[in-house]
Amino acid sequence: MIKRSLLLSSLLLVAGSLQAQDQAPDLDKAKQTAETLCAACHMADGNSQLAANPKIAGQHEDYLFKQLREFKGWNGNPPVRENAIMGGMVAGLEEADMRALAKYYSSFELQPEPAKNLETIELGQQIWRAGIASKGVPACAGCHGPAGAGMPAQYPRLSGQFADYIDVQMKAFRDGVRQNDPNSMMRMIAIKMTDPEIKAVSDYAAGLR
Repeated sequence: MIKRSLLLSSLLLVAGSLQAQDQAPDLDKAKQTAETLCAACHMADGNSQLAANPKIAGQHEDYLFKQLREFKGWNGNPPVRENAIMGGMVAGLEEADMRALAKYYSSFELQPEPAKNLETIELGQQIWRAGIASKGVPACAGCHGPAGAGMPAQYPRLSGQFADYIDVQMKAFRDGVRQNDPNSMMRMIAIKMTDPEIKAVSDYAAGLR
């Protein structure tokens, strides 16, 4: 009985080890994909040089995977996050490819962008830390953290991101163009904010470290 139990345990350990190996991200393939498919917009290390394309170096692995998956859509369902360019980029990727890419890019060190508009830093700081009480806008720090580090997988790291990119995404949430926020949270927040308020907090977030 003891020998049989030990044999069964050994078989389970081997099976578990093989399963773990099967599920391990193929980082070599991810590197190749990053250098051939992603680098034109995000650079091979995820430190994009253009504000139209976000910096993804050092971004939370779970968040990156969530976004990639939602750009593609699954099981016959349309993409949750619609984007013609990214939709084309992820069309040929399987779930394992996306997981590997997310892990690959999350491993790089972010080269942060600076805040550029000192005139609005006070307003941006106020919104980030305390929200806008008169409008029912909560503090950004409540979800994205005091230093903008975010919380995976729902809340991305915003510190060091392009201010212009954050601005565009907040307006996309506000206008209903982007709809992949959990429980419509960002849409309900952004719809209460003016363009100057969005710009101020976006610039402040870019300067966080």
